[in-house]
Amino acid sequence: MKNLVNTLLLACLVAFTVTAQSGYAVGDKASDFNLKGIDDKMHSMASMEDAKGFIVTFTCNTCPYAVMYEDRLIELQNEFGPKGYQVVAINPNDPDVKPGDSFASMKVRAEEKSFNFPYLFDEGQVVYPMYGATKTPHVFLLDKSLTVKYIGAIDDSPRDASAVEERYLANAINALEMSKDPDPSFTKAIGCSIKVKS
Repeated sequence: MKNLVNTLLLACLVAFTVTAQSGYAVGDKASDFNLKGIDDKMHSMASMEDAKGFIVTFTCNTCPYAVMYEDRLIELQNEFGPKGYQVVAINPNDPDVKPGDSFASMKVRAEEKSFNFPYLFDEGQVVYPMYGATKTPHVFLLDKSLTVKYIGAIDDSPRDASAVEERYLANAINALEMSKDPDPSFTKAIGCSIKVKS
């Protein structure tokens, strides 16, 4: 009986470990997606043939942290888009839980802010678990081959853009431009939890 209990406990621990480690790690090859954008067209990374890297950002309309990073995402696209690095924003929230994150609301917000990057809806919440995103915003920097090069926060000052001292994401892209590995390649994403039905 004791051996059975120990076996069950071990199985539970293994299951928890696998769950906790779900999603991509730096160095993994990411899967492409095919998601509907606010332009009512389907978007994939394969369709962005001129890109040499992708700034895949899980974000939304309603999280205060995500809202505080909207201007910085626009600036990142202005800065790195010409170098071949495409910002791709994906809303992972369930609109039944957060009505402000509906597809219609995404269109309104994108127009209000003049987003200069694709804003896509993770309908059915299929993509964010593959990546292992847990927050909005949560960034995954991929190279042309879709290898994950950096995961985490955009910078070190979520609440105040003027107080940024470390531009983690920008530094990671600049490292790739110099054929180097980003350092750090992983930081903790700060933001709101992704909204799912309980």
